[in-house]
Amino acid sequence: MGISLTFRNMESKDVWRGLVEEKISKLKKYLDYPLEANVVLTTEKHRQIAEVNLTANRFTLNAREETEDMASAIDGMVDKLERQLLKYKEKIRRHKVESVLPESSWRMNVYSGESFEEGAEPRLIETKKLQVSPMSVEEAALQMELQNNDFFIFTNVTSKNLNILYRMKDGHFGLIEPQGG
Repeated sequence: MGISLTFRNMESKDVWRGLVEEKISKLKKYLDYPLEANVVLTTEKHRQIAEVNLTANRFTLNAREETEDMASAIDGMVDKLERQLLKYKEKIRRHKVESVLPESSWRMNVYSGESFEEGAEPRLIETKKLQVSPMSVEEAALQMELQNNDFFIFTNVTSKNLNILYRMKDGHFGLIEPQGG
């Protein structure tokens, strides 16, 4: 875990550094992957501000607390982070659906663009095997974000059909579903 600490309008103190490291390290119990935290402690007039940007496996959380005491600002900031992490974990747990559908294995073929020229025979240039898991559309969107992909193939637990979720040019998501009939 990496913690970077920045002091603004105040002296760098080992007391604050130790408190921040202790509090942030307690958050490791919620995540399975390494954390990187950028913490900024600021003094402005009679206000003490603690801000954090926490990154873990392409997942980012931000929290800010402003009080009259730096220790309580740090505590409040960490409490906000903890609530956000618990909310995130609950969202993941809620989307994990035990289904009677077995995990399917699908094959995706990629053809070269030149192979579609006039009269040319399509030529297979790559084959990938994908594990297709049953999940909701919301969980598929979350998984696609976590994997930083432009599309995600999954079995929709509602319709029990293979669906493809993709990112459109404007940043929104599109869903391809088979039509019955």
